[in-house]
Amino acid sequence: MKTRSITSILAAVALMVSALAALAGPARSQELAVTVKDIESFPYCAIAHKGPYSDIGAVIGQLIAAMQTQALFPQVRGVMVGVYYNSPGDTKPADLSWEVGFVVSAQAAPQPPLLKKVWEHKTVAVAMHVGPYDKTGATIEKITAWLAAHGYKAGGPILERYFDQNPMAVKPEDLRTEIWIPCKKK
Repeated sequence: MKTRSITSILAAVALMVSALAALAGPARSQELAVTVKDIESFPYCAIAHKGPYSDIGAVIGQLIAAMQTQALFPQVRGVMVGVYYNSPGDTKPADLSWEVGFVVSAQAAPQPPLLKKVWEHKTVAVAMHVGPYDKTGATIEKITAWLAAHGYKAGGPILERYFDQNPMAVKPEDLRTEIWIPCKKK
């Protein structure tokens, strides 16, 4: 069973590599529901990376291997997440800073190369992107425009929550990615 879960996660890598490489691509036409939510802080275990989004397959492979070696999968408490500190629109691919990981229990004690971090951004704008991973960039732009139109200012890294455990079994147009953008009132 554990091998099947790891295989499913690794299968997701293929889709996410091409998806994140084209983060700034347009989204399919859809009405986007954006809400502002207060979020409790939570710990996550991640591998930090500096470089192009096309590296995500290798980074997820490192994440999975390290978590398996350290027996951390029983500590997982949520879906896979990506945290993105800058944008391919204004940052060279080699300088992009991002992480990929899993929400974990407070008791989890990962060792290098894994980092245990805490999501501290209490207020976030949230929207569900439905469609290929490579179209999330346009959804992010729509959320940012919504924030400006509703008196909010973005402030912090973007967090993506990947809801499909086996993306290879889901049509690209049906993939679900929840996008969080930290924000505050102007």
